[in-house]
Amino acid sequence: MATAAETTAPRHERIHDEISNRIIEIVANIAAEEGAHKVTVQKIIAQLGVTNRVFYNRFANIDEVLQIVYRDAVRHMRESFQPDFHDKASFEQFCLNTAVSVLMQTYDVKMQFRRYVFEHDSLTEENRIWWYSKIKQYFQYALEQGFAKPVDADALCYAIWCFCRGYYADAISRRLSREEAIRYCTIGFTCLLHGVIA
Repeated sequence: MATAAETTAPRHERIHDEISNRIIEIVANIAAEEGAHKVTVQKIIAQLGVTNRVFYNRFANIDEVLQIVYRDAVRHMRESFQPDFHDKASFEQFCLNTAVSVLMQTYDVKMQFRRYVFEHDSLTEENRIWWYSKIKQYFQYALEQGFAKPVDADALCYAIWCFCRGYYADAISRRLSREEAIRYCTIGFTCLLHGVIA
């Protein structure tokens, strides 16, 4: 039975309660196990044992929940980004570790959002801008310290973004093993770094 809050809440204002959190958790689990494209309202309400109305009183559609789950996954990746370097060698290792770490996390969550993200450019664009700003910030540091060759920073940031995004998408779509993907990424990204590191 719907509560008063459920029946009176405006559609544009999401109800924040335990059921909302449970819906987000169920969507994250389905996405991880089957892929984001397999998430349906029917699967969610079957697990919750409630009606469609309970879902739609909280969310406009599945896409709204997927955006929350995707943004949580992105936030988790960003939080794991820990700059730790003090010289040229540790800076180079930091860059390589970051590329490989993102790849491992992508594999760990089974890249449940690969199709979803490529279909939602606004989410991808926001993520690109965040990483682009970080890459540019650390490239500027490397230049100031004499670790990097002077190259067009915008072109470099774009190239690194394209390498990583394209590499992850291809490695996962071809179902490379996690170990193979990490090895190939390490070799490829090391070559890219050696073209920049002075």
